Amino acid sequence: MELNDVRNRIDHIDGELLRLLNERAELVHEVGEIKREHGLEFYAPEREEALLRKLVQRSADAQGRLPEKSIRAIYREIMSAALALETDLRIAYLGPAGTWTHQASISKFGNSVEYLPQTNFADVFDTVARGKANYGVVPIENSTEGAVSHTLDLFADSPLKICAQILLSIENSLLSNIPREEIKKFYSHPQVFGQCRDWIHKNFPDADLVEVSSTTRAAELAVADPQGAALGGLLAAELYGLKVLEESIQDSATNTTRFLVLGRETCPATGNDRTSIMFSVKDRPGSLYDALKPFNQFNINMSKIESRPSKKRDWEYFFFVDVLGHCSDPKLVTAIEELETHCSFIKILGSYPNMEG
Repeated sequence: MELNDVRNRIDHIDGELLRLLNERAELVHEVGEIKREHGLEFYAPEREEALLRKLVQRSADAQGRLPEKSIRAIYREIMSAALALETDLRIAYLGPAGTWTHQASISKFGNSVEYLPQTNFADVFDTVARGKANYGVVPIENSTEGAVSHTLDLFADSPLKICAQILLSIENSLLSNIPREEIKKFYSHPQVFGQCRDWIHKNFPDADLVEVSSTTRAAELAVADPQGAALGGLLAAELYGLKVLEESIQDSATNTTRFLVLGRETCPATGNDRTSIMFSVKDRPGSLYDALKPFNQFNINMSKIESRPSKKRDWEYFFFVDVLGHCSDPKLVTAIEELETHCSFIKILGSYPNMEG
Protein backbone atom coordinates (compact mmCIF):
# COMPACT_ATOMS: atom_id res chain seq x y z
CA MET A 1 0.00 0.00 0.00
CA GLU A 2 1.28 3.49 -0.90
CA LEU A 3 2.03 6.08 1.81
CA ASN A 4 -0.82 8.38 0.70
CA ASP A 5 -3.24 5.46 0.84
CA VAL A 6 -2.21 4.70 4.42
CA ARG A 7 -2.57 8.37 5.38
CA ASN A 8 -6.03 8.53 3.80
CA ARG A 9 -7.10 5.51 5.81
CA ILE A 10 -5.78 7.16 8.99
CA ASP A 11 -7.74 10.34 8.15
CA HIS A 12 -10.90 8.27 7.68
CA ILE A 13 -10.36 6.49 11.02
CA ASP A 14 -9.74 9.84 12.76
CA GLY A 15 -13.07 11.08 11.42
CA GLU A 16 -14.81 8.00 12.77
CA LEU A 17 -13.06 8.37 16.13
CA LEU A 18 -14.19 12.00 16.38
CA ARG A 19 -17.77 11.08 15.52
CA LEU A 20 -17.79 8.29 18.12
CA LEU A 21 -16.18 10.52 20.77
CA ASN A 22 -18.90 13.12 20.28
CA GLU A 23 -21.52 10.37 20.45
CA ARG A 24 -19.92 9.20 23.68
CA ALA A 25 -19.93 12.78 24.98
CA GLU A 26 -23.71 12.98 24.46
CA LEU A 27 -24.19 9.82 26.52
CA VAL A 28 -21.84 11.16 29.21
CA HIS A 29 -23.97 14.32 29.39
CA GLU A 30 -27.03 12.13 29.99
CA VAL A 31 -25.19 10.27 32.75
CA GLY A 32 -24.34 13.60 34.37
CA GLU A 33 -27.99 14.70 34.33
CA ILE A 34 -29.09 11.42 35.93
CA LYS A 35 -26.40 11.69 38.63
CA ARG A 36 -27.37 15.29 39.33
CA GLU A 37 -31.03 14.36 39.62
CA HIS A 38 -30.31 11.56 42.11
CA GLY A 39 -27.54 13.35 44.03
CA LEU A 40 -24.87 10.82 43.05
CA GLU A 41 -21.10 11.36 43.05
CA PHE A 42 -19.83 12.35 39.60
CA TYR A 43 -16.47 10.60 39.96
CA ALA A 44 -16.65 6.81 40.45
CA PRO A 45 -13.16 5.29 40.96
CA GLU A 46 -14.55 1.76 41.03
CA ARG A 47 -16.32 2.22 37.66
CA GLU A 48 -13.24 3.90 36.18
CA GLU A 49 -10.79 1.17 37.20
CA ALA A 50 -13.17 -1.63 36.12
CA LEU A 51 -13.56 0.03 32.70
CA LEU A 52 -9.79 0.44 32.24
CA ARG A 53 -9.12 -3.17 33.16
CA LYS A 54 -11.80 -4.35 30.73
CA LEU A 55 -10.38 -2.23 27.91
CA VAL A 56 -6.86 -3.51 28.52
CA GLN A 57 -8.14 -7.09 28.47
CA ARG A 58 -10.14 -6.49 25.28
CA SER A 59 -7.04 -5.15 23.55
CA ALA A 60 -4.98 -8.14 24.71
CA ASP A 61 -7.67 -10.57 23.51
CA ALA A 62 -7.65 -8.86 20.11
CA GLN A 63 -3.82 -8.99 20.06
CA GLY A 64 -3.72 -5.21 19.69
CA ARG A 65 -0.46 -3.29 19.44
CA LEU A 66 -1.24 -0.75 22.15
CA PRO A 67 0.36 -1.59 25.54
CA GLU A 68 -1.60 -1.18 28.78
CA LYS A 69 0.20 2.08 29.62
CA SER A 70 -0.93 3.67 26.35
CA ILE A 71 -4.52 2.47 26.67
CA ARG A 72 -4.76 3.91 30.18
CA ALA A 73 -3.22 7.22 29.07
CA ILE A 74 -5.61 7.60 26.10
CA TYR A 75 -8.70 6.78 28.13
CA ARG A 76 -7.49 8.95 31.00
CA GLU A 77 -7.96 11.99 28.79
CA ILE A 78 -11.23 10.71 27.33
CA MET A 79 -12.62 10.22 30.84
CA SER A 80 -11.17 13.57 31.97
CA ALA A 81 -13.09 15.32 29.19
CA ALA A 82 -16.19 13.35 30.21
CA LEU A 83 -15.87 14.46 33.83
CA ALA A 84 -15.55 18.08 32.69
CA LEU A 85 -18.81 17.66 30.74
CA GLU A 86 -20.63 16.22 33.77
CA THR A 87 -19.55 18.85 36.30
CA ASP A 88 -16.91 21.49 37.08
CA LEU A 89 -14.64 19.02 38.84
CA ARG A 90 -12.02 20.64 41.11
CA ILE A 91 -8.97 18.78 42.41
CA ALA A 92 -6.89 20.12 45.32
CA TYR A 93 -3.29 18.94 45.48
CA LEU A 94 -0.05 19.64 47.29
CA GLY A 95 1.40 22.38 45.10
CA PRO A 96 2.76 24.39 43.54
CA ALA A 97 2.21 23.48 39.89
CA GLY A 98 4.83 21.09 38.54
CA THR A 99 5.30 18.97 41.68
CA TRP A 100 5.10 15.19 41.63
CA THR A 101 1.71 15.46 43.34
CA HIS A 102 0.52 17.68 40.49
CA GLN A 103 1.78 15.11 37.99
CA ALA A 104 0.09 12.28 39.92
CA SER A 105 -3.18 14.25 39.92
CA ILE A 106 -3.03 14.69 36.16
CA SER A 107 -2.28 10.98 35.70
CA LYS A 108 -5.51 10.21 37.57
CA PHE A 109 -7.89 12.98 36.48
CA GLY A 110 -6.40 14.14 33.15
CA ASN A 111 -5.99 17.67 31.84
CA SER A 112 -9.64 18.70 31.41
CA VAL A 113 -10.53 19.29 35.08
CA GLU A 114 -9.62 22.26 37.31
CA TYR A 115 -6.61 21.96 39.62
CA LEU A 116 -6.22 23.90 42.87
CA PRO A 117 -2.62 23.93 44.22
CA GLN A 118 -2.37 24.12 48.03
CA THR A 119 0.59 25.24 50.09
CA ASN A 120 0.55 22.36 52.62
CA PHE A 121 -1.02 19.02 53.46
CA ALA A 122 -3.57 20.48 55.89
CA ASP A 123 -4.88 22.87 53.25
CA VAL A 124 -5.54 19.97 50.85
CA PHE A 125 -7.62 18.19 53.50
CA ASP A 126 -9.41 21.41 54.50
CA THR A 127 -10.22 22.47 50.92
CA VAL A 128 -11.95 19.15 50.24
CA ALA A 129 -13.68 19.00 53.64
CA ARG A 130 -15.16 22.48 53.09
CA GLY A 131 -16.43 21.54 49.63
CA LYS A 132 -14.16 23.98 47.77
CA ALA A 133 -12.72 21.00 45.89
CA ASN A 134 -14.34 17.69 44.99
CA TYR A 135 -11.23 15.64 45.67
CA GLY A 136 -7.72 16.03 47.04
CA VAL A 137 -4.44 14.31 46.18
CA VAL A 138 -1.62 13.83 48.71
CA PRO A 139 1.48 11.58 48.85
CA ILE A 140 1.37 8.78 51.42
CA GLU A 141 4.59 6.78 50.90
CA ASN A 142 7.66 6.33 48.72
CA SER A 143 9.16 2.94 47.95
CA THR A 144 12.65 4.04 49.03
CA GLU A 145 12.03 6.81 51.58
CA GLY A 146 9.01 5.34 53.39
CA ALA A 147 5.83 6.93 54.77
CA VAL A 148 4.89 10.61 54.49
CA SER A 149 4.16 11.34 58.15
CA HIS A 150 2.32 14.65 57.56
CA THR A 151 -0.41 12.85 55.62
CA LEU A 152 -0.81 10.14 58.26
CA ASP A 153 -1.15 12.67 61.08
CA LEU A 154 -3.99 14.56 59.39
CA PHE A 155 -6.29 11.55 59.17
CA ALA A 156 -6.88 11.53 62.94
CA ASP A 157 -9.26 14.50 62.90
CA SER A 158 -10.39 14.51 59.27
CA PRO A 159 -13.86 13.40 58.11
CA LEU A 160 -12.48 12.57 54.64
CA LYS A 161 -12.25 9.09 53.16
CA ILE A 162 -9.68 7.52 50.85
CA CYS A 163 -11.51 6.74 47.60
CA ALA A 164 -8.62 5.87 45.26
CA GLN A 165 -4.84 5.54 45.08
CA ILE A 166 -2.26 6.48 42.48
CA LEU A 167 1.05 4.71 41.93
CA LEU A 168 3.49 6.97 40.12
CA SER A 169 6.95 5.97 38.96
CA ILE A 170 9.32 8.73 40.10
CA GLU A 171 12.18 9.57 37.74
CA ASN A 172 14.23 12.50 38.96
CA SER A 173 16.43 14.46 36.56
CA LEU A 174 19.31 16.92 36.73
CA LEU A 175 17.92 20.30 35.64
CA SER A 176 20.03 23.39 34.91
CA ASN A 177 20.81 26.02 32.29
CA ILE A 178 24.55 26.02 33.05
CA PRO A 179 27.17 23.43 32.03
CA ARG A 180 27.43 20.41 34.28
CA GLU A 181 30.99 21.24 35.37
CA GLU A 182 29.91 24.67 36.69
CA ILE A 183 27.27 23.29 39.09
CA LYS A 184 28.16 23.97 42.74
CA LYS A 185 24.75 23.84 44.40
CA PHE A 186 21.65 21.64 44.21
CA TYR A 187 18.10 22.63 45.16
CA SER A 188 15.44 20.02 45.81
CA HIS A 189 12.91 18.55 48.20
CA PRO A 190 14.43 16.48 51.07
CA GLN A 191 12.82 13.27 49.78
CA VAL A 192 14.39 13.76 46.36
CA PHE A 193 17.82 14.18 47.93
CA GLY A 194 17.17 10.91 49.77
CA GLN A 195 16.16 9.18 46.53
CA CYS A 196 19.31 10.40 44.73
CA ARG A 197 21.80 10.12 47.61
CA ASP A 198 24.24 7.70 45.93
CA TRP A 199 24.14 9.51 42.58
CA ILE A 200 24.96 12.85 44.26
CA HIS A 201 27.83 11.32 46.24
CA LYS A 202 29.30 9.72 43.12
CA ASN A 203 28.91 12.66 40.73
CA PHE A 204 28.91 15.82 42.90
CA PRO A 205 30.42 14.91 46.30
CA ASP A 206 31.32 18.54 47.13
CA ALA A 207 28.10 20.24 46.01
CA ASP A 208 25.97 22.16 48.52
CA LEU A 209 22.50 20.68 49.02
CA VAL A 210 19.72 23.17 49.72
CA GLU A 211 16.43 21.68 50.88
CA VAL A 212 13.29 23.49 49.68
CA SER A 213 9.55 22.90 49.93
CA SER A 214 9.05 21.37 46.47
CA THR A 215 10.81 20.41 43.25
CA THR A 216 8.99 23.30 41.58
CA ARG A 217 10.50 25.77 44.04
CA ALA A 218 13.87 24.09 43.40
CA ALA A 219 13.51 24.72 39.66
CA GLU A 220 12.58 28.35 40.28
CA LEU A 221 15.69 28.91 42.42
CA ALA A 222 17.98 27.06 39.99
CA VAL A 223 16.96 29.43 37.19
CA ALA A 224 18.18 32.43 39.23
CA ASP A 225 21.40 30.86 40.58
CA PRO A 226 24.46 31.08 38.24
CA GLN A 227 25.96 28.04 39.98
CA GLY A 228 22.75 26.19 40.75
CA ALA A 229 20.83 23.17 39.51
CA ALA A 230 17.62 21.45 40.54
CA LEU A 231 16.80 17.80 41.03
CA GLY A 232 13.22 17.10 40.00
CA GLY A 233 10.79 16.03 37.31
CA LEU A 234 10.46 16.91 33.66
CA LEU A 235 7.27 18.90 34.29
CA ALA A 236 9.19 21.31 36.57
CA ALA A 237 11.85 21.71 33.87
CA GLU A 238 9.18 22.50 31.30
CA LEU A 239 7.43 25.07 33.51
CA TYR A 240 10.63 26.98 34.32
CA GLY A 241 12.57 26.57 31.06
CA LEU A 242 15.41 24.46 32.45
CA LYS A 243 17.50 22.10 30.35
CA VAL A 244 17.51 18.41 31.26
CA LEU A 245 21.19 17.51 31.66
CA GLU A 246 20.60 13.93 32.79
CA GLU A 247 17.44 11.85 33.21
CA SER A 248 16.55 9.12 35.69
CA ILE A 249 19.21 9.83 38.32
CA GLN A 250 17.40 8.23 41.28
CA ASP A 251 19.30 5.42 43.00
CA SER A 252 16.49 2.87 42.67
CA ALA A 253 15.19 1.85 39.25
CA THR A 254 11.83 1.03 40.85
CA ASN A 255 11.37 4.32 42.71
CA THR A 256 7.59 4.68 43.13
CA THR A 257 5.45 7.06 45.18
CA ARG A 258 1.96 6.15 46.28
CA PHE A 259 -0.62 8.94 46.42
CA LEU A 260 -4.12 8.94 47.92
CA VAL A 261 -7.25 10.50 46.48
CA LEU A 262 -9.35 12.04 49.26
CA GLY A 263 -13.12 12.45 49.02
CA ARG A 264 -16.21 12.54 51.18
CA GLU A 265 -17.35 8.98 50.42
CA THR A 266 -15.58 5.63 50.35
CA CYS A 267 -15.61 3.55 47.19
CA PRO A 268 -17.99 0.60 46.52
CA ALA A 269 -16.47 -2.86 46.23
CA THR A 270 -14.81 -3.89 42.96
CA GLY A 271 -13.67 -7.41 43.86
CA ASN A 272 -10.03 -6.30 44.11
CA ASP A 273 -9.83 -3.73 46.89
CA ARG A 274 -7.66 -2.37 49.66
CA THR A 275 -8.88 -0.98 52.99
CA SER A 276 -6.95 1.45 55.19
CA ILE A 277 -7.58 1.43 58.94
CA MET A 278 -6.31 3.69 61.71
CA PHE A 279 -6.41 2.59 65.35
CA SER A 280 -4.88 3.00 68.80
CA VAL A 281 -4.55 0.00 71.11
CA LYS A 282 -5.33 -0.14 74.80
CA ASP A 283 -2.38 0.39 77.16
CA ARG A 284 -1.60 -3.18 78.25
CA PRO A 285 1.09 -5.80 77.42
CA GLY A 286 0.53 -7.66 74.14
CA SER A 287 -2.28 -5.37 73.01
CA LEU A 288 -0.89 -4.78 69.49
CA TYR A 289 -0.30 -8.51 68.99
CA ASP A 290 -3.86 -9.28 70.11
CA ALA A 291 -5.26 -6.50 67.91
CA LEU A 292 -3.64 -7.88 64.76
CA LYS A 293 -4.52 -11.54 65.39
CA PRO A 294 -7.99 -11.33 63.71
CA PHE A 295 -6.37 -10.57 60.34
CA ASN A 296 -4.36 -13.77 60.58
CA GLN A 297 -7.33 -15.71 61.93
CA PHE A 298 -9.48 -14.80 58.92
CA ASN A 299 -6.60 -15.12 56.42
CA ILE A 300 -6.66 -11.43 55.53
CA ASN A 301 -3.44 -10.15 53.96
CA MET A 302 -2.02 -7.12 55.78
CA SER A 303 0.13 -5.24 53.26
CA LYS A 304 1.31 -2.30 55.40
CA ILE A 305 1.62 -1.09 58.99
CA GLU A 306 2.94 2.27 60.22
CA SER A 307 2.91 3.95 63.61
CA ARG A 308 2.76 7.63 64.54
CA PRO A 309 2.63 9.43 67.93
CA SER A 310 -1.00 10.36 68.62
CA LYS A 311 0.01 13.85 69.90
CA LYS A 312 -2.85 13.55 72.39
CA ARG A 313 -1.08 11.70 75.20
CA ASP A 314 2.60 10.87 75.83
CA TRP A 315 3.66 7.47 74.47
CA GLU A 316 0.31 6.83 72.81
CA TYR A 317 0.51 5.79 69.15
CA PHE A 318 -1.81 5.56 66.19
CA PHE A 319 -1.29 2.56 63.93
CA PHE A 320 -2.09 2.65 60.23
CA VAL A 321 -2.82 -0.67 58.55
CA ASP A 322 -3.61 -1.56 54.94
CA VAL A 323 -5.37 -4.88 54.35
CA LEU A 324 -6.60 -6.50 51.16
CA GLY A 325 -10.37 -6.57 50.84
CA HIS A 326 -13.31 -4.16 51.08
CA CYS A 327 -14.71 -2.91 54.39
CA SER A 328 -18.05 -4.49 53.43
CA ASP A 329 -16.58 -7.98 52.92
CA PRO A 330 -18.03 -10.30 55.61
CA LYS A 331 -14.62 -11.63 56.72
CA LEU A 332 -13.17 -8.16 57.02
CA VAL A 333 -16.26 -6.86 58.84
CA THR A 334 -15.84 -9.61 61.45
CA ALA A 335 -12.08 -9.03 61.74
CA ILE A 336 -12.58 -5.29 62.29
CA GLU A 337 -15.22 -5.98 64.94
CA GLU A 338 -12.72 -8.23 66.74
CA LEU A 339 -9.97 -5.61 66.31
CA GLU A 340 -12.24 -3.01 67.90
CA THR A 341 -12.38 -4.95 71.20
CA HIS A 342 -8.63 -4.34 71.62
CA CYS A 343 -8.65 -0.65 70.65
CA SER A 344 -9.22 2.64 72.42
CA PHE A 345 -9.80 4.24 69.01
CA ILE A 346 -10.51 2.87 65.53
CA LYS A 347 -11.37 4.51 62.21
CA ILE A 348 -11.86 3.04 58.73
CA LEU A 349 -10.12 5.51 56.42
CA GLY A 350 -11.62 4.04 53.27
CA SER A 351 -11.82 1.15 50.81
CA TYR A 352 -10.68 1.67 47.22
CA PRO A 353 -9.52 -0.24 44.12
CA ASN A 354 -6.25 -2.06 44.72
CA MET A 355 -3.43 -1.39 42.27
CA GLU A 356 -0.16 -3.29 42.26
CA GLY A 357 3.03 -1.30 42.21
